[in-house]
Amino acid sequence: MEELVQSGAESLLKLEKFLCLAIYSTSNAVTRAYQPRLAALGLTYPQYLVMVALWEEEGQTVKTIGDKLSLDSGTLSPLLKRLESTGLITRRRDTVDERQVLIGLTENGRSMRARAEAVPIAMSKVFDCTLDEAISLRSKLLEMRDRLLASIDAKE
Repeated sequence: MEELVQSGAESLLKLEKFLCLAIYSTSNAVTRAYQPRLAALGLTYPQYLVMVALWEEEGQTVKTIGDKLSLDSGTLSPLLKRLESTGLITRRRDTVDERQVLIGLTENGRSMRARAEAVPIAMSKVFDCTLDEAISLRSKLLEMRDRLLASIDAKE
């Protein structure tokens, strides 16, 4: 990265050198690649992520799910309402702390998991990389995310 900075300001403002654009456009491509596979389940990509979180552990709070998926409540609440209206999840107030809303799966939501198992299998073929490559790339992206978040937090 130092090379880029040392090469002069003019060369910094070229889209071909923007790491952020590469990440952004790749994220869009990933979402588009998932779309037809998730359409068969009747889910959007963010809804799919919520369902995966709930298949891992039922009875999570809205806040816990939001933290896991990096979604704020303004984005997550309408998404959860739609999943509830389709009969996949339940939302109920915690009896111990009524400020908390617990999210659970309905029987339909639980049974969808078996059909959803095909999605990561299909996507592994689309990504066309080895398991080691995928693990390495994921690790590097998470490290980058964590450095970015630490930088943001340090400035606040």
